[in-house]
Amino acid sequence: MKQEENIIEKFYQAFEHLDAERMVETYHDDVTFEDPAFGILRGEKAKNMWRMLCSSQQGKDFKIKTTHIEYTPEKGTARWEAYYTFGKKGRKVHNVINAKFEFKDGKIINHLDSFNLYKWSKQSMGVTGFLLGWTAFFKKKLNKQTNIRLTDFEEKNNKK
Repeated sequence: MKQEENIIEKFYQAFEHLDAERMVETYHDDVTFEDPAFGILRGEKAKNMWRMLCSSQQGKDFKIKTTHIEYTPEKGTARWEAYYTFGKKGRKVHNVINAKFEFKDGKIINHLDSFNLYKWSKQSMGVTGFLLGWTAFFKKKLNKQTNIRLTDFEEKNNKK
């Protein structure tokens, strides 16, 4: 079995158990992560995003399903689906994500998660998501809010 396959499998197996420390072990120190909700995160910020997300889902109905893992020594892909309840209104979300990875020194150096932000926003935010979820304004505001939340998490947990 190739090391790259193990990295992707290790990452998602850890995610299934909300084990952020095992997840971030697969990341290179110079990692770049990008997705529609957070934008671009580098290094410790990317690692701390997973720590924050895993800690916020502990004891909840969060689950993921990973399929279509493919790899070469330089890069890999996976499709994963997340199922969870979002926000104070308890909206059910089913998000389908396509992940792309690049590897360096046996670790993930680039991780890009792509998903339909409009579809996610309609599920997670109801009418607001339906009306605004497709706009650049919405994406910019979401990126700002998620990054403020991440900074707060880092300050509370001494993770800077």
